[in-house]
Amino acid sequence: MKKLIYLDNAATTQVSKEVVDEMLPYFTEEYGNASSVYEFGSKNKGAIEKAREVIGKALGSKANEIYFTAGGSESDNWAIKATADAYKEKGNHIITSKIEHHAVLHTCEYLEEQGFEVTYLDVDENGIIKLEELKKAIRPTTILISIMFANNEIGTIEPMKEIGELANQNNILFHTDAVQAFGQVPINVDEYHIDMLSASAHKLNGPKGIGFLYIRTGVKIRSYVHGGAQERKRRAGTENVPGIVGMSKAVEIAVSTIEERAKKETELRDYLINRVLKEVPYTRLNGHRTKRLPNNVNFSFQFVEGESLLIMLDMEGICGSSGSACTSGSLDPSHVLLAIGLPHEIAHGSLRLSLSEQTSKEDIDFVIETIKKIVEKLRNMSPLYEDYIKNNN
Repeated sequence: MKKLIYLDNAATTQVSKEVVDEMLPYFTEEYGNASSVYEFGSKNKGAIEKAREVIGKALGSKANEIYFTAGGSESDNWAIKATADAYKEKGNHIITSKIEHHAVLHTCEYLEEQGFEVTYLDVDENGIIKLEELKKAIRPTTILISIMFANNEIGTIEPMKEIGELANQNNILFHTDAVQAFGQVPINVDEYHIDMLSASAHKLNGPKGIGFLYIRTGVKIRSYVHGGAQERKRRAGTENVPGIVGMSKAVEIAVSTIEERAKKETELRDYLINRVLKEVPYTRLNGHRTKRLPNNVNFSFQFVEGESLLIMLDMEGICGSSGSACTSGSLDPSHVLLAIGLPHEIAHGSLRLSLSEQTSKEDIDFVIETIKKIVEKLRNMSPLYEDYIKNNN
């Protein structure tokens, strides 16, 4: 059986054994409802509060500023929709960027239908927002700036401190989708003037279906899910105790290993980038060369179809993802790649590889050699490549 080389950790990660072990008792032994009156259930509140403390410490926040959700998408929706509802008397203008996750973009589009005005900021060729454009976009009616910490496709890390300072100086709430960044790079909410932050456990070796929203004390946003009085009456629904405990353990491990992991992943990332750019012609790196997540690599291979590349990599036991949305039934390439200025034909030939601490140099060497063979094979089948070579010889 061929070896599996999993390089799609930006999509989801393997749940670590320590996390699973921490969760198991809450499925079979300590399974009581944490909101019940009797001790068998209510004692699970202690596990929930401990998890809040662990996550709060990781962010430099108070424990009671952490609210558990079903994941990053819910957290993004809650932050943006609830801010719009709570602050609509102050204004109706929101600022975001063109490269946000769809959980943010589609939420903003929904709010536009409700009469809100949204400015979608351009980014430069590396995916970094232009601070001057952000300054110009601010109006007296601006109530929220929502900019992701790091992009999920190209890995670029945004100038968070400067964005947060601008928001703070103008008395505007600042939300960040930190789903890709949390656990990968250090984040302190006070240092970056962050008022709300979204994160998800399954991006850092935790379980799926659990995330959180950090809400700074004093931010007056209301409930998003209505029902019971859970999460201090701000998010109804029976608490997912196993998920919360698992996320807490995953965060604890991620924080304790963050420097070591970042060093290893950055070295492998740069080794992969340097070899592919050197050994595969007509290839470009997408995203900033250094201001990027330690584990993220995104290439565009000219004269190659991304979906074909993915399928052939899969046949060799390599898991990655494409810059094209064709695998989800759309013929359009990634909105992120278009936003950084790539033409459709090049954006369609993109490949994202996201590493983990389990990735070895041997894995990367095999991946590089495999990419070289597949790209050459696909280009030899391309009439566009054939024409290009003829016209340039």
